[in-house]
Amino acid sequence: MSNESRSSAPVVVIGAGLAGLVVALQLAARRPVVVLAKRGLDEAATAWAQGGIVGGLGSDDSVESHVRDTQDAGAGLVDEHTARFIAQHSAAAIEWLVESGVPFSEDPDGPLGLHLTREGGHAVRRIAHAADATGKAIHDALLARAAQHPNISLRERWMAVDLITSRHLKRDETPRCYGVYALDMDAGRVETLPAAAVVLATGGVGKVYRYTSNPDTATGDGIAMAWRAGCRVANMEFIQFHPTCLYHPQERSFLITEAMRGEGAYLTLPNTGAPGGVGTRFMPDHDPRGELAPRDIVARAIDFEMKKHGLDHVWLDARHLGEAFLKEHFPTIHARCLSLGIDIARQPIPVVPAAHYTCGGVVTDLEGRTDSPGLYAVGETTYTGLHGANRLASNSLLECVVLGRTCAQRILESEVAAEPALPPWDESQVEDADEQVVIAHNWDELRLLMWNYVGIVRTTRRLERALHRIKLLKGEIEEYYANFRVTRDLLELRNLVVCAQLIVGSALRRHESRGLHYSRDFPHTLPVSFPTVLTRRAKSERR
Repeated sequence: MSNESRSSAPVVVIGAGLAGLVVALQLAARRPVVVLAKRGLDEAATAWAQGGIVGGLGSDDSVESHVRDTQDAGAGLVDEHTARFIAQHSAAAIEWLVESGVPFSEDPDGPLGLHLTREGGHAVRRIAHAADATGKAIHDALLARAAQHPNISLRERWMAVDLITSRHLKRDETPRCYGVYALDMDAGRVETLPAAAVVLATGGVGKVYRYTSNPDTATGDGIAMAWRAGCRVANMEFIQFHPTCLYHPQERSFLITEAMRGEGAYLTLPNTGAPGGVGTRFMPDHDPRGELAPRDIVARAIDFEMKKHGLDHVWLDARHLGEAFLKEHFPTIHARCLSLGIDIARQPIPVVPAAHYTCGGVVTDLEGRTDSPGLYAVGETTYTGLHGANRLASNSLLECVVLGRTCAQRILESEVAAEPALPPWDESQVEDADEQVVIAHNWDELRLLMWNYVGIVRTTRRLERALHRIKLLKGEIEEYYANFRVTRDLLELRNLVVCAQLIVGSALRRHESRGLHYSRDFPHTLPVSFPTVLTRRAKSERR
């Protein structure tokens, strides 16, 4: 592929989920856009989101109420300016999605004719949803629009390898981003893609843990690439574990939406009598809000009860809601569970916590700008200050829409200058790997290590042991990367081990328990706290 000047280069968006599609659609009227999806276009985490998106539309709601709930969930680390900005633009975000063809659940008496539900941590019903498959409904609608737009090129099975920055041009300047090296998996070669701007929209790092509600795409690619390029990363210790992931040997990543608890389902211990009987509720013993407490509290409560009683799971009981109600409001969950032999209208659902959302990430402003000029980031890849120490339910999709639009506007307003040709990808010193077992073994070891030592409850000793082994793994992986041609599995593993080190390093710096970070060695919350910001200098690498 020939190298073109940046004046005619497209904006390259890495990631085809909600954040990436919003940016692409907002840019496409004036700029050519290339969207890279490392797997299928329909495999983004957005499509897995069940609950909904904060709308701020109800007559009993207000910006102040939404900001207050966000701050309460974020345990003192939410940036108020960010929370207020996003809350102020929430109604406009919903209206834009409606105009884009998203089929939200309707209610003739509701604002904009939409049905609003409630989730944990929210004072009122403010969640717009499409039954229990909101993410898929949003993703399908925007993906269809993007596929039809002549100025958007959607590329499946293209994975970003690394950002092309000033160091590749041997320039002594603030590390600027000029493009991206990307692996065309079908062609089996790495291409050089010049870019007027690069937008990281690659999602979170859920796959660094053994149990996660995330799809296979969630390997922290954007965070790792930005870190290698010299960008700051913040709050990586705050990994949200969703309290209720289905516990089943055939389905390890299926989420049971928080909206089910919002509608009245409750958590119980297994009944010691007849199977399927009514068990003992435990959430009121942990928090007066019961099942509607913020996710960190609910996840820790489940983890405590499982360890106390030696359980593999707890139950989520929704039987009292009635079969008709469950089929109408949670058709996806009802059908999926039924296919696995669980009739949720007649049986409680076995659930466990699972890694769900990355509250930290690449430091950006409210226009998606990172520390590297020409590089932007949106969505779960980022740290904007919105989520603090724990994300409020359904704020994530909202952040993608609101800041995806402001990011696109900033790119459109930024001057694009012509730049010299970019160096091609260097494969002169590598060969095909002789075996893949090294990657598979290191992948399994890393995920199990993180689950056992860097999970819901942490200790300094566990973190130090984890960091020691992660550094050894990182050395092995970098040596492998330096000597063999890249594959998707190798690139994902390389990115995951970087993110694992960032998570552990951040956790070791936080000498308190706050939100999603709970340490037995520092069980109390400090009166004043700040984000954990990590910095590094971009190092010169062989390729």
